[in-house]
Amino acid sequence: MKKIILLVVVFLCLTSCGVKTTRNMLVSGNYDEAIQNAISNIGTNKDKKSKQDYIYLLEEAFAKAKERDLNAVQFLKQEGNPANLEKLYNTYLALNNRQESIKPLLPLPLMKEGRNAKFPFDNYNSEIVATKTALTNYLYANSKKLLLSNNKMDFRKAYDDLNYINQINPNYKDVVKLMDDAQFKGTDFVMVSTKNETNMVIPTRLLNDLLDFNTYGLNDKWTVYHNTKTKGINYDYEMVVNFRDIQISPEQIKEREFVKERLIKDGQKKQLDANGKVVLDKNGKEILIDNMVKATVRIYEIKQLKTSLVTAKVDFFNIRNKQLLQSFPISSQYVFENIYSNYKGDRRAADDNYMSYFNNKVVPFPDTQQMIFDTGEDLKLKLKGIITQNRFNQ
Repeated sequence: MKKIILLVVVFLCLTSCGVKTTRNMLVSGNYDEAIQNAISNIGTNKDKKSKQDYIYLLEEAFAKAKERDLNAVQFLKQEGNPANLEKLYNTYLALNNRQESIKPLLPLPLMKEGRNAKFPFDNYNSEIVATKTALTNYLYANSKKLLLSNNKMDFRKAYDDLNYINQINPNYKDVVKLMDDAQFKGTDFVMVSTKNETNMVIPTRLLNDLLDFNTYGLNDKWTVYHNTKTKGINYDYEMVVNFRDIQISPEQIKEREFVKERLIKDGQKKQLDANGKVVLDKNGKEILIDNMVKATVRIYEIKQLKTSLVTAKVDFFNIRNKQLLQSFPISSQYVFENIYSNYKGDRRAADDNYMSYFNNKVVPFPDTQQMIFDTGEDLKLKLKGIITQNRFNQ
């Protein structure tokens, strides 16, 4: 019985909180939020007494939202500014969509008053079509004007407007072609190259890898990187990766010998008391404990080591005025290390994370070209970070 009472109390609290939330939305002027919240709470059980407050709130919120939007429509029409056509179009859509969201619930009974909630609907189809046509014509004409300018921001604005036309009015005139033109004209094209100022040969595959911007994932809506010039494109910026210095350490072999001791488990043994007698459990069985022994191992470790350091500088240029925009130092290091070990004694005395070294073998040192290439992997990540934080079109 107590559980049933508790469930009823919880249900009433949740219902009360839901109604209060919806009422607060209504009072604060968030009419559409209040409407959606009321619709969600009415659900499929609209005839339940607990749904009455939501129906009243829905009726009130709908009336106020409609009044607000119709006042906005009247003002926008009187103002007569074509720049407001998109807002006017969206207001008509909101009026229509609000009605459509309520229709499936009707009728909604108000039990105390013995009537159904009132939702005076209107047909906005002709207004939506007329406004969409006017908006399409306005944006189309304005976009064609923007495409005649010499400003990339205008081209990008034209692209966005044309894209919007294509969404609300697909296949309108030559919108798709104009979008392609706007995309091309609004794009910043960046030429990327490398320069070797060191006295060492940089592997061709490293240069190709650095300049393969398809693997960087950096091309965005308005920026495209090329590593070879393409006919018909006037490049806006240039990014030059200047290799300043490359250092390769000598091949090193380091040896050391050390002893490790460790207590390890070596099976089990019978537990003995202070008098040397076997301890029994409550069932009379002998108690077994871990048999811990001291293991010792002498380890002969050989470490192969070779490092490389590549230092570079990334320069950003504005090709149009041939000015240096920014310059960033960049360096990357690669460490080749191979450790292998032999031992005498009980290898179990070694640390657990050391065991793999006993299975390793001596390997050939990488040559200079391979070291430089391996360093380039880290260099590429740092280069990507620089470009990401310093977008040309920001």
